[in-house]
This record gives sequence, structure tokens and C-alpha cells, in this order.
Amino acid sequence: MTAVHRKFDRPAIDMNGKSVLVTGGTGSFARAFVDTLLTKAKPRKLIIFSRDEQKQDAMAREVAAAHPKAASCMRYFIGDVRDLSRLELAMREVDYVVHAAAIKIIPIAEYNPFETILTNVHGAENVVKAALRNKVARVVALSTDKAANPINLYGASKLASDKIMVAANNLSGSHGTKFSVVRYGNVIGSRGSVVPLFDSMIKKGVKALPITDPRMTRFWITLEQGVSFVLSSLGIMNGGELFVPKIPSMRMTDLARAMAPNLPHDIVGIRPGEKLHEVMITEDDARLTLELDDRYVICPQFADWPSDHLVKAGAKPVKEDFRYSSEINTEWLDGDLLNGLIGRKAA
Repeated sequence: MTAVHRKFDRPAIDMNGKSVLVTGGTGSFARAFVDTLLTKAKPRKLIIFSRDEQKQDAMAREVAAAHPKAASCMRYFIGDVRDLSRLELAMREVDYVVHAAAIKIIPIAEYNPFETILTNVHGAENVVKAALRNKVARVVALSTDKAANPINLYGASKLASDKIMVAANNLSGSHGTKFSVVRYGNVIGSRGSVVPLFDSMIKKGVKALPITDPRMTRFWITLEQGVSFVLSSLGIMNGGELFVPKIPSMRMTDLARAMAPNLPHDIVGIRPGEKLHEVMITEDDARLTLELDDRYVICPQFADWPSDHLVKAGAKPVKEDFRYSSEINTEWLDGDLLNGLIGRKAA
């Protein structure tokens, strides 16, 4: 199976009868996560934790319409990950937490560094504290390729968040709370990403599509793949791992050409804090990295951390000079595959 169609269908954690909380609960990932969970399982509670009451209201209506029988388990908490006391209240009797809340748009993070740190770094710290105090069983935090060798504040703040989550395993003691991280690339079709941006521009009749640099490449994953990757990582985590999916790369010029083959490209220059190519595993992380058939696992540097569960699943160490970077990826997404993934007819 190629990276484009990979299902990440290792046995997912059993959510039946469990209470699950999602921070950033009205975002693109969370919406797909909720749809998947209500379709495939019967959670006791599925708690949406986010700041915007209008988005929560709209989501509640849509979920009730799409899942009329299952939606009774839904709970909607207005709250901010910056507010520890509110997180503690929301996490009472919760089994699993998916931490998806973050300030993610690079230029906005660069212009608002104080706010970015409060949400992305202190927010992660608050999630850890609330989970420990409520004896949550497992927490998985969503990260980004921009956290590897970061050059922008968003990436640096998410690297700090990743470190907080991994180190939190040292604090769980007899409670046994486990914390892990999933790191993946750009999500095709997610809110604020380039695909809906280009689609909107094309519909408005623009004369050219903006490209920051013709050499630029990115990793790509679908929302469905992201959800299955998180669920399967929750199922196999032992605490402290950083999971990285095997996903395809695509050149930004190829993406623009697939969506609008007749439109020229306007080279606008790289934005502040932007990279030409994205990295998900660096050479320095390679000595800690194990490879499975569908993902890589960066193991924590804990003394006596058990990797038996991964070795039994077929994990093997990568080469010492291994680097997982978008421009040297072995799997690529072409225009036809992209249009198929976003449900769009080729132009």
C-alpha cells in the first residue's frame, strides 16, 4: 500500500464506554475525529473543549443531524487551554484526551509571540497538569512537522509542547497517566490550508496563483488518515513516543498546477518563518527512531524505557544518518491523486 492510500489501521484503542475529551474541539481535525468516533464506537462521553460558542453551536447542530442516535454522548465545554481550572473541571472522569488546540498560522504566531506561547506552551503544561490531577489514562498531543528543527515561533512553541508531553511521563507516578505525541504534515483540505485557499481564489477568477518559492515541497495527509493515525497511536502507545506517519510529499507548483493547470504562478517570496522543505525526523533523532511498516516512532530517552511492544510489532532501527524530509521523500503525490483525495475533478 502506498503512502497516499495508507489506512494506519493498526488496532485502534477501544473507545466503547469511554469518556474522551478533545481540546481545540471545533477545528478540522476534531470534526473528523468526532464523525469517526460516533460512526465506529459508542463512547460514554465525547467532550468538545474550545473557546468559540458560535462554532460549538454550529457543530452541535451538524453532529446531531449527522448522528441523531449517537450524538447524545456529546458535551460542549466553553474553555481555553490557558485556563487550568477550567481544564480540570472538564477532565473529570475522562479516560482519554486528544490535545489539538494551538495557534497554528505562522505569520500570526510571528506577530503575536506572547499569545502563541500562552496557548501552545502554557496550554500544553495545563493539559498535563489537568490530566495528572484527574488520573486520565492516556493523552496524545497533535504536533507538526514544523517542530523539527524549527525556524518559526509556531514550530518552536510546538517543539516545547512536545517536550512537555514526553517529560510528563516522568510525573505520572502511580496514577499511570501516559502521554505521547503525533507529528504529521499539512492536512489536505483543513481549514486555513492552501487547498481551500487556492480553491476559493480559482472560483473568484484570479489571474494567477501565488507561490512563495517554486522549489517548495510539503508533506501531505488527509483528515481521515490523521484521525486513524491518532487512534492507532493511542492504541499502541506506551508513553513518551513521538509517532510520525509515512505520508507522501508534493511540490507546491504541482499542487497549484493540478488545481488550475491553465493559471500561471505568481512567485511572491517565502513568508517570515517559512521553510523551503519540511522535516519530520532529523539526523539527531535518527538514533532514537524505530521504523514500522506505516510509521516511524521516535522513542524517549528514558532509562529502561520498554520498546518490546514495538519490536514485537516488527519495528527496526533506522540508519544513523536517516532524515525524513519532504524533498527527499520516497513517496510522492501527483495531481490526479490530489484531485481524487479532495474529491475534485481535474481541471
